[in-house]
Amino acid sequence: MDKHLEQLKEEYLEIPIPPEYDAMVERMLKRKSKKTHFKQWSMGLVAAVAIFVTTVNVSPQAARAISEVPVIGQLVKVVTFIEFKKSEQGTNIDLKTPHVSGLGGDGTLEDSLNQKYLAENKKLYQDFEMETKGYKNGHLSVESGYEVRTNNDQILSLGRYKVTTQASTAEEMTYDTVDKKNHVLITLPSLFKDDRYIDVISENIKEQMKKQMKEDSNKIYWIGQDEMDPFKKIKPDQSFYINSKGKLVISFNEYDVAPGYMGVVEFTIPTSAIKDILVSDVYIH
Repeated sequence: MDKHLEQLKEEYLEIPIPPEYDAMVERMLKRKSKKTHFKQWSMGLVAAVAIFVTTVNVSPQAARAISEVPVIGQLVKVVTFIEFKKSEQGTNIDLKTPHVSGLGGDGTLEDSLNQKYLAENKKLYQDFEMETKGYKNGHLSVESGYEVRTNNDQILSLGRYKVTTQASTAEEMTYDTVDKKNHVLITLPSLFKDDRYIDVISENIKEQMKKQMKEDSNKIYWIGQDEMDPFKKIKPDQSFYINSKGKLVISFNEYDVAPGYMGVVEFTIPTSAIKDILVSDVYIH
């Protein structure tokens, strides 16, 4: 664990951000105690790191927090590695960085995911600092966090969300889906024999959109010919995850295919619609 954390720290520190955030992360990464510590910083800065081992001594407050952490299978765990908060002069930022442990293998995939999650939130923090520099009475809120969507023996699907509120609110969702047995990151193209999946899935989604709008007048999707930018096709690397029932779920960020009030929208693709172009039924069935 210490070797992996040292490697993680080296990669993490390569991306420059304001000094107080780097200092906070470095302190967390250097901890070798099995205890989870929570410390308060001035100006509303809060950092917390939770590293799971076989046994861990925690404070009552930390124990309550850990009791809510989703456990993936029997070994793989997802915890909040660092939580960073700052509130000042009408601006707010709250970043929760996930940390995956217990994936097995040689640790390469696990480290790669954790490095990516750290880098994502570093970038969010850096952008926030640049945007709010010189603010006196600005209004900007940035929040990030994560959700475990699937936690069976084969699949780990972990989503990370980002919500930005300024004049309006915009929500984005990004997923990683991992084959825990073979220690590989599953991509959308890797599930299919060829690129026919783009058209097949897109047409199925359009049919679902039409059906939903017919059944519920409150639902609106941009698929009409008179729309300024109607939905035509998914991207080859469209955001997706595999749910606990082994179904493919396609995700669109807020404003991608519908008005903002619809938020992030998802479509579960019937396996019958894509079974002929799937590489196998190991993941999707």
